[in-house]
Amino acid sequence: QVQLVESGGGLVQPGGSLRLSCAASGSIFSIDTMDWYRKAPGKQRELVASITSGGITNYAESVKGRFSISRDNAKNTAYLQMNSLKSEDTAVYYCHAHVQRSWGNRWNDYWGQGTQVTVSS
Repeated sequence: QVQLVESGGGLVQPGGSLRLSCAASGSIFSIDTMDWYRKAPGKQRELVASITSGGITNYAESVKGRFSISRDNAKNTAYLQMNSLKSEDTAVYYCHAHVQRSWGNRWNDYWGQGTQVTVSS
């Protein structure tokens, strides 16, 4: 099995910063894309940022210039650096990974349990 564990959430004032981490562990042969999604109360889940194994990144318009996604392939870990946080960034943030568990096996999607980010004064 594969587990994704997020950490780094919390309460921060507007304009502050947080860094989220997502560590993948278990039976892993290869990880393709790693993504961060968020779900705010009363809103649909949205893709915040994604990064391929080669380092190509993509961001939601609402976070461009403020958030930065990165990954350490040797550690199977992705990060989300969030700067200039706004109240509208308040949500539960989920990590997602597209994983191949062994050579020639199919790719599967895995999700973390989520970490709460609250931006409030």
